[in-house]
Amino acid sequence: MKITLAQLNPTVGDLDGNLEKLNLQLNKITKDNPDLVILPELFLTGYPPRDLLDYDSFIRRCDAALTRLLDISLNYPETAILIGTVTRCQFEHGKKLHNSAILIENGRILFQQNKTLLPAYDVFDENRYFEPAKEVKVYPFRGELLGISICEDAWNEAEAKLPHLYAQNPLQQLGRAGATLLINLSASPYYLGKEQLRFATLARQSKQLGLPLIMVNQVGGNDELIFDGCSLILNNKGEKIAQAPQFAEKIISIDSDLLTQSASLSPSPAVPAPPDSMSQLEGALVLGIKDYFAKCGFSEAVIGLSGGIDSALTCALAVKALGADKVWGITMPSPYSSGGSVDDSKILADNLGIHFDIIPISNLYQSYLDALKPIFGDLPMGLAEENVQARIRGNLLMSIANKFNRLLLTTGNKSELAVGYCTLYGDMSGGLAPISDLPKGLVYKLSRHCNRNGIIIPETTLTKEPSAELRPDQKDQDSLPPYDLLDRILALYIDDGIDAETIINQEGLPAETVSEIIAAVKRNEYKRRQAPPGLKVTSKAFGCGRRMPVAARY
Repeated sequence: MKITLAQLNPTVGDLDGNLEKLNLQLNKITKDNPDLVILPELFLTGYPPRDLLDYDSFIRRCDAALTRLLDISLNYPETAILIGTVTRCQFEHGKKLHNSAILIENGRILFQQNKTLLPAYDVFDENRYFEPAKEVKVYPFRGELLGISICEDAWNEAEAKLPHLYAQNPLQQLGRAGATLLINLSASPYYLGKEQLRFATLARQSKQLGLPLIMVNQVGGNDELIFDGCSLILNNKGEKIAQAPQFAEKIISIDSDLLTQSASLSPSPAVPAPPDSMSQLEGALVLGIKDYFAKCGFSEAVIGLSGGIDSALTCALAVKALGADKVWGITMPSPYSSGGSVDDSKILADNLGIHFDIIPISNLYQSYLDALKPIFGDLPMGLAEENVQARIRGNLLMSIANKFNRLLLTTGNKSELAVGYCTLYGDMSGGLAPISDLPKGLVYKLSRHCNRNGIIIPETTLTKEPSAELRPDQKDQDSLPPYDLLDRILALYIDDGIDAETIINQEGLPAETVSEIIAAVKRNEYKRRQAPPGLKVTSKAFGCGRRMPVAARY
């Protein structure tokens, strides 16, 4: 049996567009006469559809899209289609919907397998919408017994060390039911290291069951989530026979006879060498920016350039995602901006070939101070006056974005966002925060990576001490511990969920600093609640993956 994997990039809610994309690919794919074409989880709706699923009008459109797909399949009578979509639950009690894999051939639904394990941790909310499958079955198809599962169904094995385990393992159930080929439809979001974890989890089970396994993963960016693809074909020993690339649509095919051969003997598509971690990170963020713009109806960006590392990296990524002609950099010097920061911004813009403007804000700043003088009186200058500068910049940038129908990119990093070293309605203004899940250390590593083929980000930007430049001689380290220490504490507390006492006693980190940092994280939850969406690239990102109360004492 010839099997084709269609690693495609759907748009959430765009049922017509997703159907059109599928039909265009089927026109190409079926020229090679595959027996079976496999698409990702919830491909028709895009993943995650979230509360669109609460609207019956949307579900009716899902029903209509499935009917249209049945009609489309009549044009390809020799090829079956295995696709993920939403279906209505037929039980009297429980949720109204299933997350389903539907096998279609020549205008008919041959088989439906609903998702059994519904994740409710990190970014996932599936038991909010879906009823789990009541049973798991195999289906005989062209000489094979297909064991079909959906994403999380393949992740419940002890060595995966997931934050939530279930009472059953659908892959083992399929194996016991006599499956000869395991197929998993996935929408598995990316974070750094996820590809290796996914492969190891699937390979262990394939080897344990002695069954070949095919996993087709979604690719593309949807809001904060980035899907990396990396669809897999494993033989019955858990060896990698073929893998689709990261961060790109791809069609790959294989003959089922090859799934019982050794990977070293198989003449199947070549397995690409895994990219290094910084290339992965760059690819993820570029895809996330590109898709966020395209799927939200924007094509051009505005970025405030400070001469610092964060805005420089954000700008370089935006150019890679959108093109230099679509990015507008603006620097806005205040009385405390150094000449070097303006120069570094100009050099960066020249290196990238983007449009660049300078808007001095010293007079505006003084006007604000004059207007506030009757209210502030003789109180000493402090944080409020410093933040006025950031808010002037935010207002100017939002006005320009508004006037020219561009999207403003926010440039803050995870370390700053964690402890509130950022200004509401100032440098936090914008429609997307591309590097908000990058700790400061990763910002520097990725910036160096951007310069691997020649200088893009000026060396002075990479080597200068970080500064907000909102008061004379200001440095980040005046208010924060060294970034390597800050990032280590934040990783332990936020990513690993370790409490302050354990961090202090077991990691040997300074008690006062740990306590101050964790207090700052808690205190600034209200800021993060108002931040623009940020692209998730670590295992625990702010936003939909970390949901903390604001009005709380804990």
